[in-house]
Amino acid sequence: MNQCFGAEFQKSDKKLNELYKQIEARLKNDADTKKLLVQAQRDWGKFRDAECSFQTAGAAGGSMMPMLIAQCMDGLTQSRAKDFEGYLKCQEGDMSCPVPAAN
Repeated sequence: MNQCFGAEFQKSDKKLNELYKQIEARLKNDADTKKLLVQAQRDWGKFRDAECSFQTAGAAGGSMMPMLIAQCMDGLTQSRAKDFEGYLKCQEGDMSCPVPAAN
């Protein structure tokens, strides 16, 4: 089970990284916003790790711990990927969206 959940997390993480690269490409001409993206993603990674440690504290040291951590990380990563997908669908002129529309 640990391997299965670990593999699911790796799949979600790969998708997130692909979406991140697409967002970075759209921000190539906006160094300030790109810097904010990099910082936000670093902070999000720290949050994800801390949140999953907290959520799985009851299983600390147990054999289910790796599975529970992978499950938590997968869920949060999928949620972040949905956010990124939303950023990539921004409409031209949407000032509430940090990512410019595709050309």
